[in-house]
Amino acid sequence: MSPVKKQGNNSVYIEKVPELSLPKLPEKMTKPSSSSIALPDKRGGKRPSKRLAAVALVYEGLCTFEYGIAAEVFGLERPEAGGRLYDFSSVALENPPLRAAGGLLVEATGTQQDLDDADIVIVPGWRGKDEVVPEALCTRLRQVHQRGARLVSICSGIYVLGAAGLLAGRRVTTHWRYAAHFRSRYPEANLQENELYVDEGDIITSAGSSAGIDACLHLVRRDYGAKTANSVARRLVMHGHRHGGQAQFIEQPLPDPNGGHRLSAMMDEVRQRLEDNHRIASMAMLAGMSSRTFQRRFRAFTGTTAMQWLMRERVVRCCLLLETTDFPVESISRSVGFGAAETLRYHFRRILGLSPLEYRSRFHTKEE
Repeated sequence: MSPVKKQGNNSVYIEKVPELSLPKLPEKMTKPSSSSIALPDKRGGKRPSKRLAAVALVYEGLCTFEYGIAAEVFGLERPEAGGRLYDFSSVALENPPLRAAGGLLVEATGTQQDLDDADIVIVPGWRGKDEVVPEALCTRLRQVHQRGARLVSICSGIYVLGAAGLLAGRRVTTHWRYAAHFRSRYPEANLQENELYVDEGDIITSAGSSAGIDACLHLVRRDYGAKTANSVARRLVMHGHRHGGQAQFIEQPLPDPNGGHRLSAMMDEVRQRLEDNHRIASMAMLAGMSSRTFQRRFRAFTGTTAMQWLMRERVVRCCLLLETTDFPVESISRSVGFGAAETLRYHFRRILGLSPLEYRSRFHTKEE
Protein backbone atom coordinates (compact mmCIF):
# COMPACT_ATOMS: atom_id res chain seq x y z
CA MET A 1 0.00 0.00 0.00
CA SER A 2 1.14 3.57 -0.62
CA PRO A 3 -0.14 6.89 0.73
CA VAL A 4 -2.16 9.00 -1.69
CA LYS A 5 -2.64 11.93 0.68
CA LYS A 6 0.12 12.56 3.22
CA GLN A 7 0.03 15.33 5.81
CA GLY A 8 3.07 14.96 8.06
CA ASN A 9 2.37 11.76 9.98
CA ASN A 10 -1.23 11.63 8.79
CA SER A 11 -2.12 9.88 5.57
CA VAL A 12 -4.71 7.64 4.05
CA TYR A 13 -3.38 4.44 2.56
CA ILE A 14 -5.31 2.99 -0.34
CA GLU A 15 -5.02 -0.52 -1.70
CA LYS A 16 -6.82 -1.78 -4.81
CA VAL A 17 -9.12 -4.69 -4.00
CA PRO A 18 -10.69 -6.59 -6.90
CA GLU A 19 -14.40 -7.46 -6.97
CA LEU A 20 -15.17 -6.01 -3.55
CA SER A 21 -18.86 -5.99 -2.62
CA LEU A 22 -19.81 -2.74 -0.92
CA PRO A 23 -22.92 -1.52 0.83
CA LYS A 24 -25.06 0.67 -1.38
CA LEU A 25 -23.53 4.15 -1.41
CA PRO A 26 -25.23 7.52 -1.96
CA GLU A 27 -25.80 8.56 -5.54
CA LYS A 28 -23.60 11.37 -6.81
CA MET A 29 -24.57 14.68 -8.39
CA THR A 30 -22.05 15.26 -11.16
CA LYS A 31 -23.18 18.52 -12.74
CA PRO A 32 -21.59 21.78 -11.68
CA SER A 33 -23.47 23.78 -9.11
CA SER A 34 -23.94 27.22 -7.59
CA SER A 35 -24.19 28.66 -4.11
CA SER A 36 -25.64 31.50 -2.12
CA ILE A 37 -23.79 34.44 -0.60
CA ALA A 38 -22.54 34.08 2.96
CA LEU A 39 -20.26 36.26 5.06
CA PRO A 40 -16.62 35.49 5.82
CA ASP A 41 -15.42 35.41 9.41
CA LYS A 42 -14.26 38.68 10.90
CA ARG A 43 -10.69 37.53 10.38
CA GLY A 44 -11.44 37.06 6.65
CA GLY A 45 -8.33 37.61 4.55
CA LYS A 46 -5.98 37.54 7.54
CA ARG A 47 -4.03 34.40 8.32
CA PRO A 48 -5.23 32.99 11.68
CA SER A 49 -2.80 33.27 14.61
CA LYS A 50 -2.36 29.50 14.47
CA ARG A 51 -2.92 27.11 11.59
CA LEU A 52 -6.42 25.66 11.80
CA ALA A 53 -6.82 21.90 12.10
CA ALA A 54 -9.25 20.14 9.74
CA VAL A 55 -10.24 16.49 10.15
CA ALA A 56 -12.09 14.31 7.65
CA LEU A 57 -13.97 11.35 9.08
CA VAL A 58 -13.26 7.99 7.48
CA TYR A 59 -15.81 5.19 7.82
CA GLU A 60 -16.85 1.81 6.42
CA GLY A 61 -18.28 2.45 2.95
CA LEU A 62 -16.43 5.77 2.59
CA CYS A 63 -17.65 8.02 -0.23
CA THR A 64 -14.33 8.57 -1.97
CA PHE A 65 -15.32 11.59 -4.04
CA GLU A 66 -16.60 13.49 -1.02
CA TYR A 67 -13.50 12.53 0.96
CA GLY A 68 -11.34 13.72 -1.93
CA ILE A 69 -12.98 17.15 -1.77
CA ALA A 70 -11.94 17.56 1.86
CA ALA A 71 -8.40 16.33 1.19
CA GLU A 72 -8.01 18.56 -1.86
CA VAL A 73 -9.28 21.79 -0.28
CA PHE A 74 -7.85 21.41 3.24
CA GLY A 75 -4.94 19.02 2.82
CA LEU A 76 -2.58 20.35 0.17
CA GLU A 77 0.47 22.57 0.31
CA ARG A 78 -0.39 25.96 -1.21
CA PRO A 79 2.82 27.85 -2.04
CA GLU A 80 0.78 30.25 -4.16
CA ALA A 81 -1.11 31.26 -0.99
CA GLY A 82 1.90 31.47 1.31
CA GLY A 83 2.01 27.86 2.45
CA ARG A 84 -0.27 25.26 3.97
CA LEU A 85 -3.60 26.71 5.11
CA TYR A 86 -4.76 23.86 7.38
CA ASP A 87 -3.31 20.94 9.32
CA PHE A 88 -5.28 18.10 7.74
CA SER A 89 -5.75 14.58 9.03
CA SER A 90 -8.09 11.64 8.48
CA VAL A 91 -9.64 9.93 11.49
CA ALA A 92 -11.69 6.74 11.75
CA LEU A 93 -13.69 5.53 14.74
CA GLU A 94 -14.01 2.04 13.24
CA ASN A 95 -11.28 -0.60 13.05
CA PRO A 96 -9.24 -0.76 9.82
CA PRO A 97 -9.13 -1.73 7.11
CA LEU A 98 -12.30 0.00 5.92
CA ARG A 99 -13.91 -0.38 2.51
CA ALA A 100 -14.46 2.62 0.26
CA ALA A 101 -16.40 3.22 -2.94
CA GLY A 102 -14.53 2.04 -6.02
CA GLY A 103 -13.23 -1.24 -4.62
CA LEU A 104 -10.68 0.24 -2.22
CA LEU A 105 -9.46 -0.43 1.29
CA VAL A 106 -8.54 2.62 3.36
CA GLU A 107 -6.77 3.11 6.66
CA ALA A 108 -6.83 6.49 8.38
CA THR A 109 -3.68 7.37 10.29
CA GLY A 110 -5.04 10.36 12.17
CA THR A 111 -5.57 9.92 15.91
CA GLN A 112 -8.39 10.44 18.37
CA GLN A 113 -6.42 13.42 19.64
CA ASP A 114 -6.52 14.94 16.16
CA LEU A 115 -10.32 14.76 16.30
CA ASP A 116 -10.40 16.24 19.79
CA ASP A 117 -8.20 19.15 18.67
CA ALA A 118 -9.94 19.82 15.34
CA ASP A 119 -11.24 23.27 14.43
CA ILE A 120 -13.17 21.82 11.48
CA VAL A 121 -14.63 18.30 11.17
CA ILE A 122 -15.85 17.18 7.77
CA VAL A 123 -18.35 14.34 7.32
CA PRO A 124 -17.75 13.39 3.65
CA GLY A 125 -21.03 11.66 2.85
CA TRP A 126 -22.40 8.55 4.55
CA ARG A 127 -22.71 4.94 3.52
CA GLY A 128 -26.47 5.13 3.00
CA LYS A 129 -29.48 7.15 4.10
CA ASP A 130 -30.93 4.10 5.87
CA GLU A 131 -27.63 3.00 7.42
CA VAL A 132 -27.50 3.37 11.21
CA VAL A 133 -24.97 5.89 12.51
CA PRO A 134 -22.99 4.36 15.41
CA GLU A 135 -23.69 6.01 18.76
CA ALA A 136 -19.95 6.30 19.41
CA LEU A 137 -19.63 8.54 16.35
CA CYS A 138 -22.65 10.63 17.37
CA THR A 139 -21.20 11.10 20.86
CA ARG A 140 -17.82 12.25 19.56
CA LEU A 141 -19.41 14.72 17.16
CA ARG A 142 -21.51 16.20 19.94
CA GLN A 143 -18.38 16.55 22.06
CA VAL A 144 -16.27 18.28 19.42
CA HIS A 145 -19.18 20.53 18.47
CA GLN A 146 -19.79 21.52 22.08
CA ARG A 147 -16.09 22.31 22.37
CA GLY A 148 -16.43 24.77 19.47
CA ALA A 149 -15.41 22.90 16.32
CA ARG A 150 -17.23 23.69 13.07
CA LEU A 151 -18.97 20.67 11.54
CA VAL A 152 -19.29 20.28 7.78
CA SER A 153 -21.43 17.70 5.99
CA ILE A 154 -21.18 16.91 2.29
CA CYS A 155 -24.21 15.38 0.57
CA SER A 156 -25.55 12.44 2.64
CA GLY A 157 -23.17 13.28 5.50
CA ILE A 158 -26.04 15.33 6.89
CA TYR A 159 -27.61 12.09 8.13
CA VAL A 160 -24.71 11.72 10.55
CA LEU A 161 -25.29 15.21 11.97
CA GLY A 162 -29.01 14.50 12.18
CA ALA A 163 -28.41 11.23 14.04
CA ALA A 164 -26.17 13.11 16.48
CA GLY A 165 -29.08 15.45 17.30
CA LEU A 166 -27.25 18.57 16.14
CA LEU A 167 -29.74 19.96 13.62
CA ALA A 168 -32.83 20.95 15.65
CA GLY A 169 -33.97 24.38 14.48
CA ARG A 170 -31.03 24.67 12.08
CA ARG A 171 -31.22 25.69 8.45
CA VAL A 172 -29.64 22.84 6.48
CA THR A 173 -29.48 21.35 3.00
CA THR A 174 -28.65 18.06 1.31
CA HIS A 175 -28.87 16.42 -2.12
CA TRP A 176 -32.29 17.09 -3.65
CA ARG A 177 -32.90 13.33 -4.01
CA TYR A 178 -32.72 12.94 -0.23
CA ALA A 179 -34.94 15.92 0.60
CA ALA A 180 -38.26 14.17 1.23
CA HIS A 181 -36.65 11.28 3.11
CA PHE A 182 -34.50 13.56 5.26
CA ARG A 183 -37.42 15.85 6.10
CA SER A 184 -39.53 12.92 7.25
CA ARG A 185 -36.71 11.50 9.40
CA TYR A 186 -35.51 14.79 10.91
CA PRO A 187 -38.49 17.17 10.89
CA GLU A 188 -36.84 19.27 13.59
CA ALA A 189 -34.32 20.53 11.01
CA ASN A 190 -35.24 23.45 8.74
CA LEU A 191 -34.41 21.94 5.35
CA GLN A 192 -33.58 24.41 2.57
CA GLU A 193 -33.81 21.95 -0.28
CA ASN A 194 -32.95 24.38 -3.07
CA GLU A 195 -29.71 25.67 -1.50
CA LEU A 196 -26.34 24.33 -2.54
CA TYR A 197 -24.87 24.96 0.88
CA VAL A 198 -26.06 26.55 4.09
CA ASP A 199 -23.75 28.18 6.63
CA GLU A 200 -25.11 28.35 10.18
CA GLY A 201 -21.80 29.45 11.60
CA ASP A 202 -20.78 26.31 13.47
CA ILE A 203 -22.62 23.87 11.19
CA ILE A 204 -22.24 23.96 7.40
CA THR A 205 -24.24 21.55 5.23
CA SER A 206 -23.98 21.08 1.48
CA ALA A 207 -26.01 19.48 -1.25
CA GLY A 208 -24.90 16.85 -3.77
CA SER A 209 -21.24 16.01 -4.13
CA SER A 210 -19.99 18.93 -6.23
CA ALA A 211 -21.70 21.41 -3.90
CA GLY A 212 -19.28 20.18 -1.25
CA ILE A 213 -16.51 21.91 -3.17
CA ASP A 214 -18.43 25.19 -2.98
CA ALA A 215 -19.03 24.76 0.75
CA CYS A 216 -15.36 24.00 1.44
CA LEU A 217 -14.22 26.96 -0.66
CA HIS A 218 -16.64 29.08 1.33
CA LEU A 219 -14.90 27.99 4.52
CA VAL A 220 -11.54 29.00 3.05
CA ARG A 221 -13.08 32.36 2.21
CA ARG A 222 -14.38 32.71 5.78
CA ASP A 223 -10.97 31.89 7.20
CA TYR A 224 -8.62 33.61 4.75
CA GLY A 225 -10.66 35.97 2.56
CA ALA A 226 -11.66 36.19 -1.08
CA LYS A 227 -8.19 36.39 -2.60
CA THR A 228 -6.97 33.14 -1.03
CA ALA A 229 -10.25 31.34 -1.75
CA ASN A 230 -10.04 32.41 -5.39
CA SER A 231 -6.48 31.09 -5.53
CA VAL A 232 -7.64 27.69 -4.26
CA ALA A 233 -10.52 27.75 -6.75
CA ARG A 234 -8.19 28.46 -9.66
CA ARG A 235 -6.11 25.44 -8.71
CA LEU A 236 -9.34 23.42 -8.73
CA VAL A 237 -10.13 24.94 -12.17
CA MET A 238 -13.50 26.28 -11.06
CA HIS A 239 -15.25 29.51 -10.14
CA GLY A 240 -14.48 30.85 -6.67
CA HIS A 241 -18.16 31.55 -5.99
CA ARG A 242 -21.16 30.12 -7.83
CA HIS A 243 -24.83 30.94 -7.56
CA GLY A 244 -28.22 29.38 -8.07
CA GLY A 245 -30.05 26.49 -6.50
CA GLN A 246 -30.49 22.76 -6.83
CA ALA A 247 -33.60 23.21 -8.96
CA GLN A 248 -31.32 23.61 -11.97
CA PHE A 249 -30.16 20.00 -11.57
CA ILE A 250 -33.49 18.23 -11.12
CA GLU A 251 -34.34 16.37 -14.30
CA GLN A 252 -36.89 18.24 -16.40
CA PRO A 253 -37.57 18.54 -20.13
CA LEU A 254 -36.20 21.51 -22.03
CA PRO A 255 -37.48 22.22 -25.55
CA ASP A 256 -34.05 23.31 -26.82
CA PRO A 257 -31.13 21.05 -25.86
CA ASN A 258 -28.73 23.92 -26.60
CA GLY A 259 -30.55 26.35 -24.28
CA GLY A 260 -28.36 25.60 -21.27
CA HIS A 261 -25.19 26.27 -23.27
CA ARG A 262 -26.57 29.58 -24.52
CA LEU A 263 -27.56 30.62 -21.00
CA SER A 264 -24.11 29.73 -19.63
CA ALA A 265 -22.45 31.79 -22.36
CA MET A 266 -24.78 34.70 -21.63
CA MET A 267 -24.05 34.52 -17.88
CA ASP A 268 -20.30 34.53 -18.50
CA GLU A 269 -20.61 37.57 -20.77
CA VAL A 270 -22.76 39.47 -18.25
CA ARG A 271 -20.27 38.71 -15.45
CA GLN A 272 -17.53 40.29 -17.56
CA ARG A 273 -19.65 43.41 -18.12
CA LEU A 274 -21.53 43.90 -14.85
CA GLU A 275 -21.23 47.66 -15.27
CA ASP A 276 -23.55 47.59 -18.31
CA ASN A 277 -27.26 48.40 -18.05
CA HIS A 278 -28.52 44.83 -18.31
CA ARG A 279 -32.25 44.19 -18.67
CA ILE A 280 -34.35 41.12 -19.38
CA ALA A 281 -34.57 42.07 -23.04
CA SER A 282 -30.81 42.61 -23.43
CA MET A 283 -29.92 39.36 -21.64
CA ALA A 284 -32.50 37.47 -23.69
CA MET A 285 -30.92 38.89 -26.84
CA LEU A 286 -27.49 37.71 -25.69
CA ALA A 287 -28.96 34.24 -25.17
CA GLY A 288 -30.71 34.30 -28.55
CA MET A 289 -34.20 33.87 -27.06
CA SER A 290 -37.42 35.80 -26.71
CA SER A 291 -37.84 37.52 -23.35
CA ARG A 292 -40.61 35.14 -22.26
CA THR A 293 -38.66 32.02 -23.24
CA PHE A 294 -35.50 33.41 -21.64
CA GLN A 295 -37.17 34.04 -18.28
CA ARG A 296 -38.73 30.59 -18.20
CA ARG A 297 -35.53 28.77 -19.13
CA PHE A 298 -33.31 30.87 -16.88
CA ARG A 299 -35.38 29.96 -13.83
CA ALA A 300 -35.35 26.28 -14.84
CA PHE A 301 -31.58 26.43 -15.39
CA THR A 302 -30.61 28.29 -12.20
CA GLY A 303 -33.53 28.07 -9.77
CA THR A 304 -33.80 31.86 -9.58
CA THR A 305 -34.83 34.78 -11.79
CA ALA A 306 -32.41 36.55 -14.10
CA MET A 307 -32.64 39.88 -12.28
CA GLN A 308 -32.18 38.26 -8.85
CA TRP A 309 -29.13 36.47 -10.21
CA LEU A 310 -27.76 39.72 -11.64
CA MET A 311 -28.19 41.61 -8.35
CA ARG A 312 -26.39 38.86 -6.44
CA GLU A 313 -23.54 38.75 -8.96
CA ARG A 314 -23.10 42.48 -8.50
CA VAL A 315 -23.13 42.16 -4.70
CA VAL A 316 -20.51 39.37 -4.88
CA ARG A 317 -18.26 41.60 -6.99
CA CYS A 318 -18.79 44.41 -4.48
CA CYS A 319 -17.73 42.10 -1.64
CA LEU A 320 -14.47 41.30 -3.39
CA LEU A 321 -13.73 44.97 -4.04
CA LEU A 322 -14.64 45.99 -0.49
CA GLU A 323 -12.37 43.28 0.92
CA THR A 324 -9.37 43.86 -1.29
CA THR A 325 -9.35 47.52 -2.38
CA ASP A 326 -9.73 51.01 -0.90
CA PHE A 327 -12.03 52.25 -3.67
CA PRO A 328 -14.89 54.44 -2.37
CA VAL A 329 -18.35 52.90 -2.29
CA GLU A 330 -19.56 55.30 -4.98
CA SER A 331 -16.87 54.11 -7.41
CA ILE A 332 -17.53 50.45 -6.61
CA SER A 333 -21.26 50.95 -7.15
CA ARG A 334 -20.69 52.40 -10.62
CA SER A 335 -18.11 49.74 -11.54
CA VAL A 336 -20.52 46.85 -10.91
CA GLY A 337 -23.56 48.42 -12.56
CA PHE A 338 -25.56 49.65 -9.58
CA GLY A 339 -25.07 53.29 -10.53
CA ALA A 340 -25.99 55.37 -7.50
CA ALA A 341 -24.47 54.28 -4.20
CA GLU A 342 -27.95 54.23 -2.64
CA THR A 343 -28.91 51.40 -4.99
CA LEU A 344 -25.84 49.42 -3.95
CA ARG A 345 -26.60 49.98 -0.27
CA TYR A 346 -30.18 48.80 -0.71
CA HIS A 347 -29.30 45.53 -2.46
CA PHE A 348 -26.26 44.94 -0.26
CA ARG A 349 -28.31 45.20 2.93
CA ARG A 350 -31.19 43.19 1.45
CA ILE A 351 -28.91 40.28 0.52
CA LEU A 352 -26.26 40.37 3.27
CA GLY A 353 -28.00 42.18 6.11
CA LEU A 354 -25.40 44.93 6.59
CA SER A 355 -24.15 48.03 4.81
CA PRO A 356 -21.11 48.13 2.49
CA LEU A 357 -19.15 50.20 5.01
CA GLU A 358 -19.97 47.77 7.81
CA TYR A 359 -18.82 44.92 5.58
CA ARG A 360 -15.56 46.70 4.77
CA SER A 361 -14.85 47.55 8.41
CA ARG A 362 -15.26 43.89 9.36
CA PHE A 363 -13.57 42.13 6.44
CA HIS A 364 -11.23 44.49 4.66
CA THR A 365 -7.60 43.45 4.48
CA LYS A 366 -4.57 44.56 2.53
CA GLU A 367 -2.98 41.33 1.41
CA GLU A 368 0.67 41.28 0.43
